[in-house]
Amino acid sequence: MDQAEQLRNIIKANSQPQRPLARVITVTSGKGGVGKSNTAINLAIQFRKMGQRVIILDADFGLANIEIMFGAVPKHNLCDLIYQGKNIKDIITWGPMEVGFISGGSGIAGMSNLSRDYLNYIVQNLVQLDEMADVIIVDTGAGISDAVLEFLVASGEILLVTTPEPTSITDSYSLLKALNRHPRYSNETTSVKVIANKVADEAEAEALFSKLKSVVVRYLRVPITYLGMIPQDQLLAKAVMQQMPVSLDNPRARATLAYEALAAKLMNKESNSNLTKRGMAAFFSHIIGKR
Repeated sequence: MDQAEQLRNIIKANSQPQRPLARVITVTSGKGGVGKSNTAINLAIQFRKMGQRVIILDADFGLANIEIMFGAVPKHNLCDLIYQGKNIKDIITWGPMEVGFISGGSGIAGMSNLSRDYLNYIVQNLVQLDEMADVIIVDTGAGISDAVLEFLVASGEILLVTTPEPTSITDSYSLLKALNRHPRYSNETTSVKVIANKVADEAEAEALFSKLKSVVVRYLRVPITYLGMIPQDQLLAKAVMQQMPVSLDNPRARATLAYEALAAKLMNKESNSNLTKRGMAAFFSHIIGKR
């Protein structure tokens, strides 16, 4: 029995008919510095304002963008759950508005070699995470590394953040190209929504998306849709310097209102009618059992 089959059996054994499944949303970008982590945190705040329970997984290994913006240093990370026997509640740090935060740490690649007992322990904890959150936001690293692509194909719901800079658009296309080539990518079960960040207005945002979509439609089999835009806003930059999400620092800022609109679209029942919640245990089963 290979590890992927072991995982399926473990998840099935830990499943209950009415067990809730969290909605897993992965936020990514083709290059750094485009506002990916800001987007993850501010969407989390807006989801909380809508009554959703939210946990962010910082999968940008080697960096600490989320914890810096939270103004909190986590005592433990995901690797402590995997290798040190900590439970899921031990590794969650609670930030503003009770948004949960899990530091990814490093070494997740080694999860593909874990024993059945370890896998069972991890899945049991991830099942608890599904019960603790309505939405889990995964903040990936930037670029097209193998680790980033594994998170993207495991998620099924991807928010791609890009800016009007030509290099950002090019790198976004490169990311989608790499995703398209991934052996486990399915355009039938993966939704890619584009967010135009640092734009002057809606017209610039739509022009940006049009440029990206024109080359994607021509060369790739990756359906993409336009979710919305976040305007260039000095109040957002000010909030970052103060280690505070702009959605809390200035509720009437242009950027805050834009995040509010994006969150509302993501929670719109009609737009999510075809959305299948996978849950966190199933999300990690794609990563752990990839071999």
